[in-house]
Amino acid sequence: MTNPSTLFRGGRLYCPADPQATALLVRDGRIDWLGTDADAPAADRVVELDGGLVTPAFVDAHVHATDTGLALSGLDLSGARSAADVCAAVAGFAAGLPADAVLLGHGWDESGWSDRRVPDAAELDRAAGGRRVYLAQASIHSALCSSALLAAVPEVAGAAGYDASGWLRRDAHHVVRELALGSVTDAQRRAAQRVALRRAASLGIAAVHECGGPEISSEADFTALLGLSGVEGPEVYGYWGELMGAERARELGAVGAGGDLFADGALGARTAHVSVPYDDGEPGACGHGYLTSAQVRDHLLDCAAHGVQGGFHAIGDAAIDTVLSGFSGAAEVLGVDRLRAARHRIEHAEIMNKRLIAGFVEYGIVASMQPAFDRLWGGEQRMYASRLGVRRSLESNPMGAMHGVGVTLAFGSDSPVTPLDPWGSVRAAVAHFNPAQRMSVRAAFAAHTRGGWRAVPAGAGGRDPRLTEGMLVPGAAATFAVWSTPAGVDGGLPVLVSASPEERGPDDPTPLPTCRRTVLRGSVIYDGEDAS
Repeated sequence: MTNPSTLFRGGRLYCPADPQATALLVRDGRIDWLGTDADAPAADRVVELDGGLVTPAFVDAHVHATDTGLALSGLDLSGARSAADVCAAVAGFAAGLPADAVLLGHGWDESGWSDRRVPDAAELDRAAGGRRVYLAQASIHSALCSSALLAAVPEVAGAAGYDASGWLRRDAHHVVRELALGSVTDAQRRAAQRVALRRAASLGIAAVHECGGPEISSEADFTALLGLSGVEGPEVYGYWGELMGAERARELGAVGAGGDLFADGALGARTAHVSVPYDDGEPGACGHGYLTSAQVRDHLLDCAAHGVQGGFHAIGDAAIDTVLSGFSGAAEVLGVDRLRAARHRIEHAEIMNKRLIAGFVEYGIVASMQPAFDRLWGGEQRMYASRLGVRRSLESNPMGAMHGVGVTLAFGSDSPVTPLDPWGSVRAAVAHFNPAQRMSVRAAFAAHTRGGWRAVPAGAGGRDPRLTEGMLVPGAAATFAVWSTPAGVDGGLPVLVSASPEERGPDDPTPLPTCRRTVLRGSVIYDGEDAS
C-alpha cells in the first residue's frame, strides 16, 4: 500500500536547481518531486501555498531553550534604558509574585544607556519588596542580585567576581545563578522549554542546537529538552559543555562535547579574554581565560577516544588563540586529517585576526556565530567600541572574511542573549557594520540553514546522513518553511535590506518575512492559520 502523499502547490520555491519550481510533493517525510504546478503528479492531499515563498527551514545553531522560555514568559528587561527603568520593571513584575518567590529577569544592557549606572542590591531590594532578585545581563555572563539573594548564599562573598554592589561576574555569578535557577520547578522548566520550541517553530526554525553544561544548566534540564526533540516542535541537537566530558556527553544523548565549554567569558561582562586591555575596564584588564591549551588538547583527545564532536566557547582573541594552540597539540597526537574529520566547533569567535582565521581553515573548525551580535553591539557607537575601541569593534565578527576562505559557518542566536530571529540574523550578516565583512543574502541564508545541518555530526539523532538537508531537492528531508514576503523576492530569496544605502543598518525599515507554516520531515510543526 502506498503511503499518503501531500502536494504543496501555487508557491515560489527557493530551488537553485529548478528556479521555475512552484510545487513539491512530500511522501514518507521526504521531497518526492518538485517542479511546476502544471506538471505536478497526483497526490492524496493538496495544500495551496497562495503565492508563498518556500525555502529550507532554518537551524539555530546555538540556543538555551529553558532560559529562552523563561525570558519569553518572565521579566524582559531588554527595553530598559536606565537603572530607574530596571527598578520600575522589577517593581511591576514583583507585585504579582508571592513574597517568597525568586524574581528572574533577563536582557538589560547598560552599554547603550546614556547613564551607565546600574541599580545596586539595595535598590533591587526596595523595588522587589524584599524578594530575592536575579537579573541576568544580556550576555548571561553577569547578573544583578538583590541583598536578599546574596544573603541566601553567604559563600558567594569569597568567590571570584563578587562585588558587594550586587553586580556579580565569574565564579560568584555561577554560585547565585545555580540558586536562582534552582528555584524553578520541573513543571515550570518543561513549560519554558515548550514555549521556546513553539516560538522557534513559529519563526521557521526546524532544528536547534542546545548548548548545556554543568555551568549553564543541569543534566536533568538537558535531557528533558532532548526528550522534546521533534515531538511538538523543532528537533533538538544537544551539546554538553563539560571539560573531559565526552563519555558523559554520549551518556546524556548529546551529539557533541562542547558548546558552552568556556574558554573565556563575554565582552558585555568584560570577561572575554582579549590580547589588548579593555578600553573601559580596569587598567591592564584583559578579561579571563578559563582553559589552558593543554586542557583544550586533552579534551580533544578525549573526544577522539569516544568518537564525539568537540567544541569550545571562545569570544576574545586570546581565548581563541589558546583553543587553537590546543588544537595544534591534539594534531601532534592524532594528525591534522583526523582532527579535521571530527569537524569540531568554536562558538561565537567574535574577536579574530587573519592568523586565527587560518587556524579555523587548517583544522576544519566550524564557526558557530551570531550575526545579531554585530547588529546590537557593533559599529562606532555601541558596546564593542566602548569595550575595545572603534578599530577592534569594526574587526569583530568577521563572518564575511571567514566565509571567503571556506570556513563552515553555522548561524544562530545564542537566545536569550539575542532573540530567536533568523531573518534578522541573515540581514545582520548582509548589513554588517564593516562593509568588508558583509555577506550576500544567499551565503548568509545558507549559513543559517545548510550550515546548521553541516555543523552536526552525520547520522546524529537518527538522521540519515545520505539525505541532503538544508536544500529543496528530490530525496531530501521535507523540512521547509512557507513565508509571506512583504518586501518582495529577489534572486529567489526575500528582500531584506532597503534599496537606499542611507537606511541600511540595524534600524533598516524593510519588513522581514513572516512564517506561515513550518514543516519538519513532512510533519507540520507550525501553522500560522491554526495559531491565529
